[in-house]
Amino acid sequence: VQPRRSRRSALIGGWLVAVTVFGLLIFALVPSPYVIERPGPVFNTLGDVNIGGDEVPLIEIPGEKTYPTAGSLDLLTVSTYGEPGSLPNWFEVVTAWWDPSKGVLPLDAVYPPGYSVEQANSDSRIMMANSQKDAIAAALTELGYDLPRVVSVGALTDHSASEGILEPGDVIVSVNGKTVDDVESMRAVIAAAGVGKPMPLQILRNGVSMTVSVTPELSDEDPPAPVIGVYPSIDYTFPFDVKIQLENVGGPSGGQMFALGIIDKLTPGELNGGEDVAGTGTIDANGKVGAIGGIQQKMFGAVRAGATWFLAPKANCDEVIGHVPSGLTVIPVTTLKDSLAALT
Repeated sequence: VQPRRSRRSALIGGWLVAVTVFGLLIFALVPSPYVIERPGPVFNTLGDVNIGGDEVPLIEIPGEKTYPTAGSLDLLTVSTYGEPGSLPNWFEVVTAWWDPSKGVLPLDAVYPPGYSVEQANSDSRIMMANSQKDAIAAALTELGYDLPRVVSVGALTDHSASEGILEPGDVIVSVNGKTVDDVESMRAVIAAAGVGKPMPLQILRNGVSMTVSVTPELSDEDPPAPVIGVYPSIDYTFPFDVKIQLENVGGPSGGQMFALGIIDKLTPGELNGGEDVAGTGTIDANGKVGAIGGIQQKMFGAVRAGATWFLAPKANCDEVIGHVPSGLTVIPVTTLKDSLAALT
């Protein structure tokens, strides 16, 4: 006969195990306030992509002489798992914390309060469209072409200070009396003007010149900055057509690799020596390569795609050092000329 105390201890132990298992199940299933970043699809800017069921060149330059290429100049992406209303559970988050190819970010860092998934996707598409135009401009400028350009209104933000004043498609000629021809100069003028005081803008709307007034407000960014609530777009006059065809990819971080792919196609020889090279980084029309997010996930994506070389924005070096996957050589770059020199 089993002693009563032993039976009681066994019963208590069984309940403790059951409670622990139940607690772990609850912990695993409860949504967390985080999203998970992981390596996304990789696209060779020298190769083809599937658009509507057809294989087409990612970069196509009809009407211009192009040259054979080899190897790859890979554009890298990051996939985000989780969004408001559909978040990863705690088990998935803890697992991701221990996986060097994944990153865990607070939900508010990706979707600030009041910032919808639809708005995030719209912003991402606008940034991608602008990055493609900037990449074409950077590549053609590097090849010696002179490119006239103007700043226009791509879209208005939610609750924009410019609502009812500016419209998508308006060309911004000057801000507060100062001529602007790129996003950086426009933002600098608005920042210098400060908030709370009406600021004149000279615009062209459907070819008609007019002056309007907008009062800058502080953004929700950290740190906040004076803004007028528009997504600016740069429009260039290109000497010939360059088509960049890529669906369901957003953001500005493919700029550097778009520019390198364009240059490789328009110049004799193999820019990458026929090797598999990957990279990331924003780019402006002057060829400046800027920092991006998710660089650790992109390095792992590069290795999985077979790349052995990786061009990284120098501004991201603090996130690169100590996190480079085995078999990958990372080269820091600041400008398009740096990248071309590294490839040479």
